[in-house]
Amino acid sequence: MSGLRPEDVVCTLARGMESRPGSQHWRWLRWLLPVAGLLSLLWFLVRVVPKPSRAAYPCQRVAAPLAGGFVTWVLALIGSALAYHKARGLWRRSQVGLALVCLVVAVAIGLISFVGRPAELAAAGGPLAGHDPLGIARGVHLGRVVWVHNPDATDWGGTNWKGEDIGFGYWWQPERTNQKLVDDMLSRAIRALAGQTTGAAAWDAIFRYFNQQAGKGDVGYQPGETITIKVNLVTANRVFPNIIDPQGNQTYQLGWVNTAPQMIVAILRQLVNVVGVRQRDIWVGDTTTYFPNHYWNPCHGEFPEVHYFDCSGLLGREKAVSSQGQPSEKRAYWSTSASGGKTPDYLPINYAEAAYQINFACLKGHSAGVTLCAKSHYGSFIRLPNEGNYYDLHLSLPNEQWSPGMGRYRAHVDILGHAHLGRKTLLSLIDGLYGGYWAEGHPFKWKLPPFGDGQQQADWPSSLFASLDPVGIDSVAYDFLLAEWPDIVTGGTGQPGSLKGGAEDYLHEAALADSPPSGTKYEPDGPGQNLPSLGVHEHWNSAQKKQYSRNLGTGEGIELVWISAGRDGDLNCDNVVNNFDIDPFVLALTNPAGYAAAFPDCNRMRADINGDGKVDNFDIDPFVRLLTP
Repeated sequence: MSGLRPEDVVCTLARGMESRPGSQHWRWLRWLLPVAGLLSLLWFLVRVVPKPSRAAYPCQRVAAPLAGGFVTWVLALIGSALAYHKARGLWRRSQVGLALVCLVVAVAIGLISFVGRPAELAAAGGPLAGHDPLGIARGVHLGRVVWVHNPDATDWGGTNWKGEDIGFGYWWQPERTNQKLVDDMLSRAIRALAGQTTGAAAWDAIFRYFNQQAGKGDVGYQPGETITIKVNLVTANRVFPNIIDPQGNQTYQLGWVNTAPQMIVAILRQLVNVVGVRQRDIWVGDTTTYFPNHYWNPCHGEFPEVHYFDCSGLLGREKAVSSQGQPSEKRAYWSTSASGGKTPDYLPINYAEAAYQINFACLKGHSAGVTLCAKSHYGSFIRLPNEGNYYDLHLSLPNEQWSPGMGRYRAHVDILGHAHLGRKTLLSLIDGLYGGYWAEGHPFKWKLPPFGDGQQQADWPSSLFASLDPVGIDSVAYDFLLAEWPDIVTGGTGQPGSLKGGAEDYLHEAALADSPPSGTKYEPDGPGQNLPSLGVHEHWNSAQKKQYSRNLGTGEGIELVWISAGRDGDLNCDNVVNNFDIDPFVLALTNPAGYAAAFPDCNRMRADINGDGKVDNFDIDPFVRLLTP
C-alpha cells in the first residue's frame, strides 16, 4: 500500500472536516472549511486540467462541489464588499433609496458567504446519484460489450437447488444444451465485437488491436503462437474430497454450473477452424481443479491434440506446471503489505509462455462479491486462494470478515494488470447459459426480462457476453446479477448478500488503476511498474432499458450490443419473419428512436441480419433473403 498523498488530504477534508455546532473546542475547525475549499479547487485544477477524464474520479467528484462552493463563497464575499462600497458612495450623495437597496444586497450576499460556507454550499446539491463512466474504454469499438441471448440454446427441465438430477438429467448434456446454437452465439459475438461480417475478418481485427496495444505492431495471429484458455471448473475443485473417481468421472455436484463444455468446444472450433491455430498450440483448463470426463470426452474427442491442463496431470490431462515440475520464473506481486513475508507466487508455464490468453468465466455471484472474469483468475495459480503460506486472496474480497466497503485494495486489479495474466488477455468471455448466485454455481432460472417477466415466469439466461474491455464486461455482468438478486441472502449466514457496495469496488479500482480511490500503488509486475486504467466502468440506466453512455450518446463509457440470436428479422416480435416485418425493419434502419417507441418490448438488433453488431444498409440484402428463402 502506498503512503498518504495530497489527494488523500483533499478527500479527507472534503468528506470529514465538519465543525460541531455549539462546541467551543471544535469552533476553530469552522475556518478549515475555506481552506479545504481552496485546496479542493487547487487540486481539482492540477489534476483535471492536464487530463479532463480525471473529473470522473471519485475523489474529484467529492472535491469538485466543495471547490465550487469555495468559489461561490469567495464571489459572495467580493460581491458583498462591492455592494457595501457602492452603498456608502450613494449615501454620501444623498441617494438614500439606492443606498438602502445596495446595503440590503450587501447584507444578503454577506449572509450567503458566512452562513452558506463551502461545506453547506457543496452539500446543497444532495448526494451524488450513481457515477459517470470511470476509466478509459478499450476495444476495436471502444467500450463495446456484446450480449448474445438465445433461449433456444438451453432446453433443460431443471433440478432442485443443488443441481442434483431428479429426473431431468444435467444441463451440460448434449440434449439439454444445443451445441450448434452455442456455436452460432459465439460466432455472432466475435463478429459483433469487431464489427465485421465474417469470422476470419473479425478475429484478424481482434488480434491486430491486441498486438497494437501490446506494442507488437499492426499484425494478426502468427502461426506457432500459443493461446491459453482459462475456464471456470470450480465445482470439480481439488478441495472437494473424492470429487473425481479413478476413471476421471466427477462423482457429485454434476448439476452445478461451470463454463459449459459446449462453450469450450465452440471457442476451440473458432480458433482451429476459423483462425487456423494448430491444436497443439492451444491450452485449456483450470489450474486448481480437475478436468472431468463430461468435459474431456467432447473436447478431446474433437480436438485430441489440444493441451488440457488441470491439477492432476492424470488420464491424459497435463498438470499445470511445466515438464520439469516447476512453475515459470514469472512472479506475481501483491500490492498490499499483507503479502509481506508470504511465499511468492509464480505463474504456471502455460500462462507465462502463452502469446495470448482467453478468459472464459461464468455468470455467477459469490458469498463475497461476484465471480466473473477478474476473480476467475483466482484459479490461475498453482495453489488454492487461501493455501499454505501464500497471500490469502480472500482477504481482498468485500465481505464483513475480510475487506468490506469501498476504497480498499483488491487483488483483482493486480490480476487484471499483470503482464502475463490480464494484460495477455486477448478476449474476455462470460458464459451465461445457466447463471447462479453462489460461487459453487447452483443453477437458478432468472426472472429479469427478457429471461422472465420480472414477477413469476422465469427461464435460464441463455446468454453469452464478450468484450475486449476486461473491466467493461464485468461491469455489465455485475449489473445483470445485481438486478436479478438485489437482496440475496448469502448461504448459511442469514446476513444481507454482498452484491451491493463493495462488490463493485474492484471495478472502481481497476478502471482508475493509475490513481485508485484506495490510494493503492498497484505494481503486479514488481516495484516501479505502475498500471494505467485497465478499462471502463459504469452502470446501465435501468434494468429495463439496459443502456450505457455510448448507447445513449452521453459519454465515453460502455456500449452494450444486444443480439437476439435466433430472432433475426422478427422486428415486430410476433415470432415469425414475414411481410409484416418490412415496415418495422425500415423503421429500425432509419429511425432507431422511432422504432424503440413503436416496439418497446422488441430488440432493434434483430435487424442486424449479417451479425456485425450494426444495423445498416448491409443488412438489407440478408433481410430480403430471409423473406424469400
